[in-house]
Amino acid sequence: MLARQLARRVYLAAPRRWSHSPAAALKNLNSVTEEDLAHFAKILPECAILSTLTPSATPSSELETYNNDWMNKYHGQSTTVLKPRTTQEVSEIVKWCNERRIGIVPQGGNTGLVGGGVPVKDELILSLANMQKVRSFDDVSGILVADAGCILQSLSDYLAPHNHIVPLDLGAKGSCQIGGNVSTNAGGLRLLRYGSLHGSVIGLEVVLPDGTILDQLTSLRKDNTGYDLKQLFIGAEGTLGIVTGVSILSAPAPQASNNVMLALPKFENVLPLYKETKRQLSEILSAFEFMDRTVYDLGVKHGQGRALNPSEVEGAACFVLVETSGGKREHDEEKLNSLLESLMEADEPLINTGVLASSPAQFSALWAIREGLTEAVSKEGKAYKYDISVPLHKFKEVVDKTREHLREKGVLHDDAVKHVVGYGHVGDGNLHLNVVAAAYTPEIEAALEPFVYELVASYKGSISAEHGIGVMKTHALQYSKSPTSIEWMKKIKGLFDPNGIMNPGKVLP
Repeated sequence: MLARQLARRVYLAAPRRWSHSPAAALKNLNSVTEEDLAHFAKILPECAILSTLTPSATPSSELETYNNDWMNKYHGQSTTVLKPRTTQEVSEIVKWCNERRIGIVPQGGNTGLVGGGVPVKDELILSLANMQKVRSFDDVSGILVADAGCILQSLSDYLAPHNHIVPLDLGAKGSCQIGGNVSTNAGGLRLLRYGSLHGSVIGLEVVLPDGTILDQLTSLRKDNTGYDLKQLFIGAEGTLGIVTGVSILSAPAPQASNNVMLALPKFENVLPLYKETKRQLSEILSAFEFMDRTVYDLGVKHGQGRALNPSEVEGAACFVLVETSGGKREHDEEKLNSLLESLMEADEPLINTGVLASSPAQFSALWAIREGLTEAVSKEGKAYKYDISVPLHKFKEVVDKTREHLREKGVLHDDAVKHVVGYGHVGDGNLHLNVVAAAYTPEIEAALEPFVYELVASYKGSISAEHGIGVMKTHALQYSKSPTSIEWMKKIKGLFDPNGIMNPGKVLP
């Protein structure tokens, strides 16, 4: 493998319990009936309706991909999936459902990790998959306006000839949709450089729970005229309305990008390395990704690639992937080379070794390792995924304390919990704590919860950094939000959706 090698020597509380029933949010809602189906047939063509009810009589197997999440952890029993093509069709469907008190689950690419996109019971699934039009793009302002069902990778491909990029990059970019990204306030790999969607989303088009279309699909960068209502829908996970259109500020495509995978002898070196990297790379630093040794090894084991030879990773406790993106290759390479030289020449080196991408193919290969960790963990076993924000210096402590807690509970063995791993975005304090088990069991869940949430709360962290709350964490919202905050969230929900039809059982306890 053509690469520049940077060889270095090695320096070397009692849990609370709670009751939680998302289904309680559905107690005043009705199931879809054949009468409802007949009405939907007046709105949509036959090909846009999937239902096990007559006269449609779609085989239930065809609804499995909609009723189950990709991890096969969350399962719904919806009888009907509707796939509208326009905002007006969404509006008519929602208006009918509100009048009939039928729960609706808006669904994008169904790539979420907290069960937010699948029914709790038999709610109607409204898929945005047929809404895939790019409405406009201004190559001067960089503002892109698109349907909510546009796949993130497709938008990236659309922008490429215009020398722009979407300010969001996710491992699931080949199947996730921009509307779902906005509705969950997805973070991803570019947040360090481009910030969150709360900043890059310029405007939204939303169908409210009564069917009203709220058109705030502006392309103005500045609009200081009262309440910024779009912010309520970013991260609301479809509980306040259905996002049907997105206006987003794309970024100029970097003219030069590079990355380097570094092996570190101990976790304690991560933060000094991050500080030095920020100091030297400054404006061209676009990603700083951390992965512990165990999850790196799982990535290698399950075919996500290998950055370094086995002899080179000997003695490494963790790894960091650094990416640079800038406007002039010579300038960027000079800064990166200067950083690497200083790391190599330090009296107490922060790194053992590393590999610097020397071609576009190798650049992609190094990223494939990081982006493939979720898939590798899923291949290894059933994963309990905790997407948390904690102080950077506590990343390893969280993983170690969780592992030791599971050991004390007697579930840390090959037939139960096989691995406890951590990886994530150092630049924004986001740790992905993954507990890899042989199977999902009540015993393991009881050992993990509320322990993990209480641990996060002890650091004044967040129980959800970027994945959202969904159905998985509604009971744990109290660990990140005060009673006053939760009370006002419920008031906002009641104002927008008094009948409780929008994604019932999600986000709020």
